[in-house]
Amino acid sequence: MLSPKVKEELLEAQSHLRAALRDSAVNEKPYICKQIADILHAVESIEKTENMMDKLENRSPGDSGMFGQFFTDM
Repeated sequence: MLSPKVKEELLEAQSHLRAALRDSAVNEKPYICKQIADILHAVESIEKTENMMDKLENRSPGDSGMFGQFFTDM
């Protein structure tokens, strides 16, 4: 799980990136907007990926959990 400080910093980064994306939509070439949007997407996916990794690391042997049969040992 991400620490509260990291979560706070990521939220702040998202806020700044959204502002940059908004401004770039008016003043910059489309490529710049795309790059900023890609960075924003990557930052937004960090917490979701971290949560998924935590679930995988903490599952019990043989437990399919919310993943169904996908991770069942053969």
